[in-house]
Amino acid sequence: MTTPTSLNATRRQLMLGSAAAAAVAGGATLGMPAYVRAQGSREKLKISVGRIPWAAGNSPMSQYMINNKLLEKRAAEQGYDLTVDWREYPTALPMVEAMVGNNLDIGMWGNTPITRGISSGLPISLLCVGEGHLRFLITTRKDSPIRNFADLKGKTIGVSLGGDPQSALFQMLRFEMGVDDIKDTGIKFVNMPTHAQAASVPTGVDATCTISPAYYAAQSSGTTAIANSFGYTEAHYDGPAGKGAGHLLPNAKKSPFWPDGYYLHRSFWIGRNGLIEKHPKAVLAFLVAQQEAVAALTAMDPAMVSQLVKEYWKLDPENGAKVVKDDVLFVRGWSWPTEADARAVLETSKFMADNKVIPKPLQWQQVKDAFARTAPLVKQAYDTLGNKPAAIEFQRTDVADLRGKPVWELNQWGDRT
Repeated sequence: MTTPTSLNATRRQLMLGSAAAAAVAGGATLGMPAYVRAQGSREKLKISVGRIPWAAGNSPMSQYMINNKLLEKRAAEQGYDLTVDWREYPTALPMVEAMVGNNLDIGMWGNTPITRGISSGLPISLLCVGEGHLRFLITTRKDSPIRNFADLKGKTIGVSLGGDPQSALFQMLRFEMGVDDIKDTGIKFVNMPTHAQAASVPTGVDATCTISPAYYAAQSSGTTAIANSFGYTEAHYDGPAGKGAGHLLPNAKKSPFWPDGYYLHRSFWIGRNGLIEKHPKAVLAFLVAQQEAVAALTAMDPAMVSQLVKEYWKLDPENGAKVVKDDVLFVRGWSWPTEADARAVLETSKFMADNKVIPKPLQWQQVKDAFARTAPLVKQAYDTLGNKPAAIEFQRTDVADLRGKPVWELNQWGDRT
């Protein structure tokens, strides 16, 4: 990150010259402060970007960006000599801590930490969808007598507390066990620091909730699954819905998030407001580069996409392709946020408040405000890449993911008081 002292010196230097008027005009188009530079030169800038390569769609997408230096190339077009400090995190929690400490510029977070951040007034804004429609699974050991949701009552479940796995798990339990207060399940919850640890179903827990990449990698060691967050049974299930995998759990259709399932999972790239305000064109470069990666990977064979991150997922092409095919990024082929994606944050805040994780649910205006600073930049990125997809794609209802008006039309998003 540029220090305040060097930034002020750069400002004084770059405010000279005929390029100033053009740069200011460009900034006005974005609705953001403009930074001018001397003609024929590039401003040196270093930014830090956090990713979770052990998660889902953000992993191959960011890897493609790294391999092809897409962010650096797009930043050069915006007048920057950019150095990117890509950082790897096991979950969003340490990224939140880094952001609070002003030590991270851009990160990839799920609904739960984003909701916490907005609730606590953290100076962040949402950029674009980082991944979504991730398959969360309730897992156990192959010899476990736990075969359905009723069998979980009073047991100990390991899960990444404070993250999306916890939120997804709680939604599954609420609908399938018929409780409003999760305490009524009698279940004890134990924190799992990594997805891989959760997938291993370690000693001390009866079951866990983990994500699909970690689960597929752990199957060979004896881990099996009971059900998933899409609303279907898995191989170890034996209960009212039938036996084995692939049976619809009828209660999933009662979820407000159907057809996404029990849980409307969306993770977003988020940015530190200080970066967005001081270097909007660098953020624009990120948005363009990220969407370029999504489009390129959508056109590739899913198995090949998964092998870009074999180091992290530890999956063969067949299982890796399953993760890629699930992800909303590659189902859609685009990452622009929609009203339904934003709703994921709002609805997450409601059951987080119900479970005393945050003091009260977010207001819809708070969620919209979290997009307002970046919406003009997202629109410019969309325009830069040829206005793809066509406007009609945002409103489709014959698909497996909830959509809606794009973020640059957030003033037309419905009332959700």
